[in-house]
This record gives sequence, structure tokens and C-alpha cells, in this order.
Amino acid sequence: MDSAPRSNGSVQSVERALMILEALVDAESARGVGELASTTGLPVGTTHRLLQSLQTCGYVRHDASRKYSVGTAALRLGDAAQRSLARSVRPFLAELVDASGETANLAVLEGDEVVYVAQVSSPHTLRMFAEVGRHVPPHSTAVGKVLLAALPRARALAVVDRAGLSRRTPATITERPAFEVELDAVAAKGWAGDEEEQETGVRCVAVPVGPPGPVVAAISVSGPAERFRGGGDGTLLRTMRRVARAFAG
Repeated sequence: MDSAPRSNGSVQSVERALMILEALVDAESARGVGELASTTGLPVGTTHRLLQSLQTCGYVRHDASRKYSVGTAALRLGDAAQRSLARSVRPFLAELVDASGETANLAVLEGDEVVYVAQVSSPHTLRMFAEVGRHVPPHSTAVGKVLLAALPRARALAVVDRAGLSRRTPATITERPAFEVELDAVAAKGWAGDEEEQETGVRCVAVPVGPPGPVVAAISVSGPAERFRGGGDGTLLRTMRRVARAFAG
């Protein structure tokens, strides 16, 4: 197995191990060596050796069916990544609060739910916020729609099927065909709105964090419906897109 540095400074075995981990993250169930080799394009022998190394370190686990899934050591990476995101995003969220006067959030997709990982609150006495660490369904939130729209459609719909389309308010989209149309619209325009779909009296607008790179988070601005125009404010959307690109680097 080639572990030598490549001409661009990368190490092939590290790249290949990360390919396997990413394949397991994207998989909806445990995968065998042959399946992972097919997915990544790596030789079966190389795949097996890398899986053994990853298992020794706790980043993958091997079950009774002789298949592999993401191990518990990877949880530390996820927690660290979320903490790092929360620290680094605060100046960017503060800029959005200054621009909008409303609360700004950063959220990620964790399993089949959206989790809020950072927030800067509105200076208004009457303000809307979701507590940091709170988990919510993706279908009824602007951040959730943005994150689902960024996934391959089959994977996004698998999340929807597992999580369901529960009615949160009278405005929540609860029919799968209608939600697929909503995802198409979000993907086409590059932003999503929540028109009192998660909480009555609250509007929200969200944009993806990225590109460059894959979409791993969403930034949102939310406020009372009587005061906040949401997606109707083109100036705010342009600012949000600029801030999201700047944060993505």
C-alpha cells in the first residue's frame, strides 16, 4: 500500500482511507468490503487493509454480518467540527444580525434532523431563536430545506421518508409530492424560506454554506412574521450569500 507523499504533497493511503470513511458516511446501512471497493474504485485488498487500520483506531466497526459502518471514534471528530464551526462562524452571524436586525443561526444536518450549532441573537426585545443544540425536522425549516436540496435527491428523499413530514403548523408541507416540488425550487434558486412552517408567527430564510466544497451547513436569519420579510428581501439574500461564501472560504 502506497503511503509515500505524492507530487501535490498528499499521501495516497490517507486519501484512500478518507474515501472509505466518506463512502460509509454516505451509506444508509453497513457495507461489505466488496461494496466499498466498488463505491470507491479501490482494489479489494487495499480496501480491506485500510478498513482494518480504521477499525483498529475505532473509526469504523465490523459487525456480525462482516460488514462495516462508521465507528464511535468518528463521533469525536463530529463534535470537534461542530465546536470549531460555532467558534469561527460568530463574526459572520453578527454581520447578518447587523444587516437584518434579526437573529442569525448556523445549522447542520445530523442524521435525519437539523441541529443548530451557533447563534447570534437579534437586539430586539421581541426576537425569535432556536436554542443552540436543538434538533428539529428538516422539512419544516429553511435550513433543513437548504441542506436536503444540496444532497443527491435519492438520499434527501430517504431522509424525508425516515423522518416523515409531520405537521408543525397549518403552513407545514406534509405531502411528499409537494415537498419534492419545494426541494426543486430551493435547488434552483439557491435559498429556502420558512413561512411559519415550523412555528406560527416566525419567518426564516436560509442559504447554504458553500461553495467552494460540499454544502455542510446552512446559515439562516429568522424573525417575527409581522416584522421580518424573509425571502422577499433581495438585499438581505445577497448579503447572506456573500457572508456564506466568505465563511466557506
